[in-house]
Amino acid sequence: MKRTASAHWEGDLKAGKGNLSTQSTVLNKTQYSFNTRFENGAGTNPEELLAAAHAGCFTMAVSSLLGQGGFTATALDTVAAVTLEGLAITGVHLSIKGKIPNISAEQFAGIVKGAEQNCLISKIISAPISSDAQLV
Repeated sequence: MKRTASAHWEGDLKAGKGNLSTQSTVLNKTQYSFNTRFENGAGTNPEELLAAAHAGCFTMAVSSLLGQGGFTATALDTVAAVTLEGLAITGVHLSIKGKIPNISAEQFAGIVKGAEQNCLISKIISAPISSDAQLV
């Protein structure tokens, strides 16, 4: 299986602009620029997309590990925060809230730590990854 995405750019770094598209067309010429990446312009940026990918991958990994332990989540909600300092991604923090019947906070925290290190996106990120878990 291969998944694809494409980027188009016009102009120099600061004044230029571009767009991103994905094979699924969820992103279809979605605008990105220096302003959306390093300031607060309208559009997306690579770090935001990395955060979305990591949140999705991690949440699915937690669900898988829960299933292996005999648990089924009623709800899992994750926020992934990618920290960019200068021109380096210096960390990712995954914060997950789960509604899971019959699980202890300790069991959930252990499952979350396992998913933190072993989801596919975590495995390709060289920056430090941390997480916290909260049952709701």
